[in-house]
Amino acid sequence: MSHGFELAPAKGPAVPDNPALAKVSGLLDRINRGLLILSMVALIVTALVLTYSVVSRYFFKVATDWQDEASVFMLVGVTFFCAAYVQSYRGHIGIEALGELLPQAVNRVRLIAVDLFSMLFCAFFSWKSWTLFHEALVEGQTTTSTFAPPLWIPYSIMAFGMTLLCLQLLVQLAARLTNRRGNHD
Repeated sequence: MSHGFELAPAKGPAVPDNPALAKVSGLLDRINRGLLILSMVALIVTALVLTYSVVSRYFFKVATDWQDEASVFMLVGVTFFCAAYVQSYRGHIGIEALGELLPQAVNRVRLIAVDLFSMLFCAFFSWKSWTLFHEALVEGQTTTSTFAPPLWIPYSIMAFGMTLLCLQLLVQLAARLTNRRGNHD
């Protein structure tokens, strides 16, 4: 559990005991790290685009109608591309107070239920994102601005990111069910 700034770097994603799951987990880790690097670059580019927009409007009175949507698209990418990476470290919000109060066997069931329900929710979200992507692609949907970028771009990012998060949750759930008693993450 984290209470603020950590002095030591994170240990990394837990490696499942099952060799097949460990290979899948390793592949997911490599994909997540690649998307993390891409997301870091996108975040810097977003900052530069927004800075350019402010400077060009203030000093040169030039309207930029593209920067808002480009920035939003990149921030959507950062958010959804990094979700599985954060989950691999179990960095999403969790309630730890119950874990301290419950018996170990009950807490194990609680953690399995949380992983299962989280995965089911993310699977539904992923499915809806893929349907939005398909509709936007087939119907040629765009935003309502004069820039009018295609909506399949953010929808595909959402769908891919949520699918990756589902896979991460599935691997972690399977690891929780198959790992030896002492290694639950």
